Amino acid sequence: MPSPSVDIIVPVWNNPFETRACLAAILEHSPEARLIVVDNGSNRETELMLEEFSEPLGERGLFMATARNVGLVPAINRGLASSDADIAVIVQPHVIVCGGWLKALLDAAGMPQVGIVSPLFCGSGAPAVSRPGPGCTLMETFSLSFATLLVRGEMRKQLGGFDEGLDGAEWCLQDYARRAETGGYHTCVTANPELVCNRETIFGSQERRREQARLSRDIYLARWGVNRHYCLYFGPETDAAGLSDTIDSIVASARQGHRFTLMLHHRQFKDFRRRGWSGLHTAIAICRLPLFGALRSLARQYAALQAADPELIPVRGAEDVAFPGVSAPIGLHEVVPARVTGNAPTVQLDIALEVT
Repeated sequence: MPSPSVDIIVPVWNNPFETRACLAAILEHSPEARLIVVDNGSNRETELMLEEFSEPLGERGLFMATARNVGLVPAINRGLASSDADIAVIVQPHVIVCGGWLKALLDAAGMPQVGIVSPLFCGSGAPAVSRPGPGCTLMETFSLSFATLLVRGEMRKQLGGFDEGLDGAEWCLQDYARRAETGGYHTCVTANPELVCNRETIFGSQERRREQARLSRDIYLARWGVNRHYCLYFGPETDAAGLSDTIDSIVASARQGHRFTLMLHHRQFKDFRRRGWSGLHTAIAICRLPLFGALRSLARQYAALQAADPELIPVRGAEDVAFPGVSAPIGLHEVVPARVTGNAPTVQLDIALEVT
């Protein structure tokens, strides 16, 4: 089977030395890919560096320029709109890639129904991307960053670009992950290797960024609803063998942005690990209750979770199970939200660029 074609999209805004280091690392460690650089209204020093860098690349490089800084998400969308590859990978200039980085992302993207892949990061500017659980190198996730992100070409054609009316961070990415899931594509994080991420240069006032985040949150909630955190207790007698449908429903809800903490008795925990249910999604945490004093531990762990998240919702994992020490837990049938049906929404782009 032939290797997929790859375009690496780098949105650039000033910082010529950092950008040169990023581009040089991409060329060194991913020679099979084409480079698409979007100069997002950079200063003259950065323009000169990009011109010098582009000369020897020939057809391996596509350089585009906007007349002014149009923002991160519009710049990324313009790069995506110019890509006809099987795979597009967004890399911001404050990230330094390393040997094997692209193969790890492509291997993850080769899994069934995977449309979006994120790596992990280290360094002073590392974003808070959820890590796969112990012993896992690949898990589904709802936690992403624009620092580096793989997007499948066939999915891009179906969904369109990122929503430019949202922020260039959490809400825009969560919206895209929801649109991807509606279109039948899952989102994953791969643990190896970790990419070095330096601090990102942020422009615009802090007040304006806060307002953009607030407006983006309102749009996301109106479009998709609130992401909840549920704590499930199945009771000591529930057999994991009978929970397959329940786990499928929990995974489906995690793909829609909900979080789950499962309180498991000793035997249940061992069965979950044996069945591979401890590594299904980064939004699903399993907590083992001790063999002795399980109910006291349950009360302590639940209290700690509730203190950290006052909106935590307790759930009975089976209809005939009580949740000791918890008032008014809801039934499992109330947890799973209605599935979004129909085609995923698309975002149309109005492209106006100078291509060099």
